[in-house]
Amino acid sequence: MKAVILVGGPHVGTRFRPLSLEVPKPLFLIAGAPMVQHIIEACTKLSGITEILLLGTFQSREMNRFAKEMEHQYRLPVRYLQEYTPLGTAGGLYHFRDLILKGSPSSFFVFNCDVCCHFPVEEMVQFHARVAGGRGFVILGTEANETQAPNYGCIVEDPSGTHKVLHYVEKPDSYVSNVINAGVYLLTPEVFEVLGEVFQGNYGTPSSENGGSPKHRDAIDLGRNVLAPMAGSGKIFVYKMEGFWTQVKNAGSALYANRFYLSVYRKTHPEWLAENSPGCPTVLGDVRIHPSAHVDPSATLGPNVYVGAGASIGAGARIKEAIVLDRADIKEHSCVLHSIVGWDCVVGAWSRVEGYPSDPNPNDPFAHVTSESLFNEDGRMNPSITVLGEGVHVRSELMVLNSIILPHKDLASSFRNQIIL
Repeated sequence: MKAVILVGGPHVGTRFRPLSLEVPKPLFLIAGAPMVQHIIEACTKLSGITEILLLGTFQSREMNRFAKEMEHQYRLPVRYLQEYTPLGTAGGLYHFRDLILKGSPSSFFVFNCDVCCHFPVEEMVQFHARVAGGRGFVILGTEANETQAPNYGCIVEDPSGTHKVLHYVEKPDSYVSNVINAGVYLLTPEVFEVLGEVFQGNYGTPSSENGGSPKHRDAIDLGRNVLAPMAGSGKIFVYKMEGFWTQVKNAGSALYANRFYLSVYRKTHPEWLAENSPGCPTVLGDVRIHPSAHVDPSATLGPNVYVGAGASIGAGARIKEAIVLDRADIKEHSCVLHSIVGWDCVVGAWSRVEGYPSDPNPNDPFAHVTSESLFNEDGRMNPSITVLGEGVHVRSELMVLNSIILPHKDLASSFRNQIIL
């Protein structure tokens, strides 16, 4: 068994800026661990796992260093494979097929890096053996409401209980099904036969229909080129999960995922969560504080807060629903709510940095975090969390509300509903 994680590249993840300007999006810290590490940790608990491969177009230096760290931490081979050009969600699989098939794995997982959930990998393996007889492909599915479902790949499942996928449409124009593609797949080597046919078909298509460049012809979309044509063949099955699921597309969804992973630590890593004790800051709910961070005992943190390495939280400060990244300095009596404070930022004394919660509708069990645009039809910013890019200095006694501040800005006045370039 192997696992392949599609980490993308700098050409994607633009909605995650300015946070992705300083670090590759897969390495952004959520609940104190890089986004992709949460998937890696889930894979390490899978019996029979022999190797984890990261596929993307990021420059290899930083990703290779991260892979080495993961290999050392989990005692499992972790390798980064850099695509020579963006190859889509399946082109990289075909390009590196020899490395994926090395060791003759009977099956392998494929993960979209921006997925956040419990990752029921063991359950999917058992489902694959029980329902599909170890053959065919399994898609992890979850439910969405009728309004949001068309924003995802939609799955029509056989109503007779076989769990076979009868129809699949990638981001349809209208409602098809409330079962959506959750971005996790269990595939067998048979998929490379299908990918090979798509690849040959791309080269048999006139270049004017395929971008005019051989590089475009190597790109393959797993949903449109593989799952959609194979739906109804009896070879694709859907395993529907229950519980939390989201995609980390923007900063607001990162804060939502931060809350989830902190709650998971109660069972998996309770030692990482701060507790109330004499001489320590007041902790409300799930809070993780890096050991090298300094938090004044009179500060109040939580719920759902991560404080990064070397960060400083001053006397009387209030931090809630926030990520405070490495070396940030939150001065005394300041307030940070529903916000991400970037690396090396300074929030002056008695200042307030506040965003608007990006949570899904709590009254709809199938609602998910939206990835809507920053602006509405009137040209005004939609309510969202506040993000301070790296090195931003908010002077004392100011307010920054529902705003995005790009790196290395010195704010001498208050801002509301603005993007500061």
